[in-house]
Amino acid sequence: MKATILHNPRCSKSREALAILHETGAEVSVIDYLEHPPTRNELARLYARAGVSPRDGLRKDAPKVANDAAALDLMVLDPSTIERPLVGTDKGVRLCRPPSAIKDVL
Repeated sequence: MKATILHNPRCSKSREALAILHETGAEVSVIDYLEHPPTRNELARLYARAGVSPRDGLRKDAPKVANDAAALDLMVLDPSTIERPLVGTDKGVRLCRPPSAIKDVL
C-alpha cells in the first residue's frame, strides 16, 4: 500500500501516525509540509477527499476565520496553521488526530 503523510517531525501525533504507517509496511511518501507547503488546490482536494471542511483542518490555536476559503488562504500563507498529520491512501484521506484514525484508510 502507498501512503502520503503531511508530516511535522516535531509533532508527537505526526510521528505516531508515521510509525503506524511503517508498522503496516506501507510505502510512505513523507512531506514535511513546513518545508514544502501544499498549494491551495492540493489542500482543497485533500480536505474534500477527507470529507472535512478546510476550517476543520486548522489547528485549534490558529486565528479564527470566517469561511473555508479564508481557511485555505491562511494555511497557504502560514503552513504552521495546518492541523497534522494528514494521511492519504487509495482508500481516502484522514486527518489523523488522534493517530488511530489512520486505520480508516489502511
